[in-house]
Amino acid sequence: MAAAGVDNDQVLSLDHVRIAVHDAKDHMEKKQCQGAEDESFDYYQRAQWLHAAVLEATDGLVSIASLMMGVGAVKKEFRAMLLPGFAGLVAGACSMAIGEFVSVYTQYDIEMAQLKREKKSRKTGDDDVQDIKEDMDKEKLPNPVQAAFASALSFSVGGLVPLLAAAVVKGHKVRLELVVGVASFTLIVFGVIGAKLGRTPVGRSCARLLVGGWMAMAITFGMTKFIGSGGLEL
Repeated sequence: MAAAGVDNDQVLSLDHVRIAVHDAKDHMEKKQCQGAEDESFDYYQRAQWLHAAVLEATDGLVSIASLMMGVGAVKKEFRAMLLPGFAGLVAGACSMAIGEFVSVYTQYDIEMAQLKREKKSRKTGDDDVQDIKEDMDKEKLPNPVQAAFASALSFSVGGLVPLLAAAVVKGHKVRLELVVGVASFTLIVFGVIGAKLGRTPVGRSCARLLVGGWMAMAITFGMTKFIGSGGLEL
């Protein structure tokens, strides 16, 4: 009886060991699969999407902020800054959407023509397999309408920042300072987001956007001030 009890204890212990080893093996396999997924992730594709989104939002932010700074250099009225800013926002969003639509549609036509050439050059075989492959290739093609909408939306999001900042302040000098401050802060935010998602140096990304935005606003303000001081009525 005692020997049987010992044997049962040994069997239970071996079962526990097998279960523990099996669980550890499953855990290691899951970690390896996760690591393989991380390595196979297409960072180039994400970088392309990120570049377009950040570029268009930054374009909207810097364009509208610079436009409002230029108008503010010669006009102190509240409406004189907001109306051109709003007009620039609408015009810029439409321009970005049209440009993106034409560009992506051209790319779509080129890739569709390439798919047709590849289909003709393939040897005759299983039609079902060929149709499935063709459908998969078509799903990878860019969508011009989605690209145009995303471009306009990104530009509008960036352009609304200085426009809303100027709308809450009546004083001319404070309004200009607020536009510069809010635009600078937003440029830093865009730089951090772009660097984090793209896994690039944060400081360098922020510095590029910040210096570029400052230069655009300063040049627009200075040139408009210079022209306005020469007696030209705007």
